[in-house]
Amino acid sequence: MLQLIETLLALSEDIRYVAVYHEGILTYLAREGRSAASSPESDRYEELLVNPTILTLVQQRGNIDCGGARFVLIRYGNFYQCVTPIRGGHISLCIEPHADPLELVEPIQDILTHQGLSGG
Repeated sequence: MLQLIETLLALSEDIRYVAVYHEGILTYLAREGRSAASSPESDRYEELLVNPTILTLVQQRGNIDCGGARFVLIRYGNFYQCVTPIRGGHISLCIEPHADPLELVEPIQDILTHQGLSGG
């Protein structure tokens, strides 16, 4: 998963960190020296508890009559969080607040498809 994380980080300098939660294992890599970053412990619980719960809710709703759910974008005060379901878990990218996170969605999906992880 480290290669996937490095590939996703390389998409933009505006990506603060990438986390992959796959088959019960959390792997995480952050850029150094980012201001207004949340604590690593807080990020860990977000990836283990918050993001899987949000994805479950959104996917269940999306599967009723919305054509599924491709990703969830959260705008916190200090950053964006883009959470995407993958087979066996999710990926999560923390993105700088001045960036346009929607510009990253297509490249993220392309990478996941290429890696055989797309879809949840």
